Amino acid sequence: MTLVFPSAMAVSAEADANNNQQRPPETLGYVEWVVMKDTNLRLKARLDTGAKTSSLHAVNIEGFERDGEEWVSFQIPLGDHEDQPTEGELDHDDVILEFERPVERTVLIKRKGAPSQKRYVVMMDFCIAGTTHTTQFSLTDRGKFSYPALLGRRFMRDDNILIDSADSFMAEKECEYITLEELAKRHAENVVEETDSDS
Repeated sequence: MTLVFPSAMAVSAEADANNNQQRPPETLGYVEWVVMKDTNLRLKARLDTGAKTSSLHAVNIEGFERDGEEWVSFQIPLGDHEDQPTEGELDHDDVILEFERPVERTVLIKRKGAPSQKRYVVMMDFCIAGTTHTTQFSLTDRGKFSYPALLGRRFMRDDNILIDSADSFMAEKECEYITLEELAKRHAENVVEETDSDS
């Protein structure tokens, strides 16, 4: 089962800057739950002061052009990180989310003993500790890592986040998420609505 989620409208940088100036400092643990806003997909994220840019687990990453602009398509297989609560009707391996996003920029990652790797960077909305944020995520296969999402210094700086490296899951507020079955059902309903509007 492949679920397709097209791009959502990004919040303007000016609005983000104004919100960030008003946001008080918040202390979080080195691992927290995040929920991707356009899908209600729940993932464990490691908050890493050693990384500047956040990264998100993705596979089958392909760049393409749309209306003269650079876009990227990618998939998130839920079987790689089974964090989405399930009622037992679906297996995580049966669900693959597909995304399309405009490319914010690309970065070249130098790897010791291996060829350099080009990574696409996209803007994504997510919720952590009950608050919605927008930040840049580089797309890379994190299937062999413990955490499918990594939040870097850019997010911490822009959103005034402090990290307690001795503790995890410190967030006092939770973000709304749905079960694996609800996620699949919601997508099926969205597909019907999009088909009807195109006809």
